[in-house]
Formats: sequence, C-alpha cells, structure tokens
Amino acid sequence: MKVIGVGDNVVDKYVYKKTMYPGGNALNFSVYAKQLGVEAAYLGVFGNDRAARHIIATLKSLEVDISHCRQHEGENGFAAVDLVDGDRVFIGGNGGGVQVEHPIVLSLEDVEYIKRFDIVHTSIYSEMNSELHKLKESGILVSYDFSSDYNDELLEKNCQYIDISLLSCGKLADEEVESLLKRVYSYGSKLVLGTMGSRGSVIYDGQSFYRQEPHFVQPLDTLGAGDSFFTAFILHYLTEKKKNPDIHQNDVLLKSSMEEGAKFAAKTCLVDGAFGHGIPF
Repeated sequence: MKVIGVGDNVVDKYVYKKTMYPGGNALNFSVYAKQLGVEAAYLGVFGNDRAARHIIATLKSLEVDISHCRQHEGENGFAAVDLVDGDRVFIGGNGGGVQVEHPIVLSLEDVEYIKRFDIVHTSIYSEMNSELHKLKESGILVSYDFSSDYNDELLEKNCQYIDISLLSCGKLADEEVESLLKRVYSYGSKLVLGTMGSRGSVIYDGQSFYRQEPHFVQPLDTLGAGDSFFTAFILHYLTEKKKNPDIHQNDVLLKSSMEEGAKFAAKTCLVDGAFGHGIPF
C-alpha cells in the first residue's frame, strides 16, 4: 500500500501559547498514513519562511517523501487558533500563503508519479479543483475532503471526479446528513463519509448508511480528528480490498474500517496539534 496527499499544508499557530504545529488536510493524511505503517508521500507548495522550513524538516524526519514538492519565495500557509471558552477555534490565517499565487498545476510527470500510488487525497483548501479531472482521467483513486466549506454547486461540479468524498456535518441534523450524503453520491462519488464530531460518523455507499460512534477519550486537542479518522478508515478498507478483490460483504468491511478510524482518531485527540512537532513562534 502506497498513498499520497496532494495539496494544502499549513502551520497551525496556537496564539494562546505561541506554538505552531504542522498541519493541513492533505499533509495530515500523508503523515497519519506513515504513522500507520504505510509508505506515504506528499506533494504540495512550500514558502521559504521559518514555518515552511519547520514543516519540511518535520516531514523529512518522519520519512514522508516530499521529492515532488514545490517551493517559492514567500509566506507559507498558516491558520491561527485560539482558546475560546475552553474550545480551540480558528480565528484567521493567511488564506494559504504562497499556494494561492503558485497553485499546483499537475504536469504529465506529476500524474505519472502519482499513478504509482493506491490513492491520492486532496482537499477544498488545496486549490486543486481545476486539476481533479487529470487525476480521474488517469484512473487514480481520488479522495477529497470538502471540510465544511461546500455548497451544492461545488459538490455537483467536482464529485464527478472524486471517488470518495469526505464532509464535515457537525452542524446538520441526522436527516440532513443522510440527505446530503445521498446527493453527493448522485453527483458521482461512490463512497461518501460525513463526520459529525462527538456524534461520530456516517458513510453512504449508494445502498445503506453505516454509523460509527466515536471512541470517547478526554481530549487534549481535537485538531486532526477528522483527518486521522479518514486515513485509518480508508487504509483499512483498501488494504482488505487489495487482499480480497472479490469481497462481497461490503457492510462488514465498511463497519470494521470505520472502527479502525474511530480508534485512531481517539489517539490523535491525545496529541497537541494535528500530530505534535510544535515549536515556538
């Protein structure tokens, strides 16, 4: 099993304790996959400031392949996090930094490189929507995190290129979540995953809904919980599919994969930042 995250990277700057941690949906996917024992790579855009140097050094220390990344002069992406009534909330950022001026445009060489992997994961914050068709046309399995920044027009336009869609649904009622997942499936995604925070997660495969309760822990930091859930879920799902391509008990496999996701997400909640490696700023 080999996986690659393509797209966003940031540092999450925890204002109240002046510490910044590497993060970003696509980057987190690569790091979590590596933590789970899978060969992982990351392709993204770095600035040339201290934040970028820290992310690069961290990825190298974790042995995540960054050989196809780009680097440009300017500020790396960052998000500002503060403590409000005991909860960590995002209070701002720089909108992606150098990635905005220098978005990823996939060359033929990039696509051939990505095709070596079992799955490519990207996100709504990765400025990759115009490139999704290249991935889909190449036969690469594509997963995409819409987070909570989606609307129906965006979903309909992009889900035709996405095999597995991930959406944050914490503010929706259960019946609204099910309606949304059905709609996303109708737009082209073959698996649709909704995460709902303390209410757990739900997956729709075109026939049935599968629910997963979270593994409750006393969280140190919930940042990265959704990313870690999805990473463990999809790695278990694809690994079992690879072992047994003719598997027909999709319900059993989805349930066991969601359980793996819940277990790993609980562990992530016991770590500061998405996966630690904080430094002062």
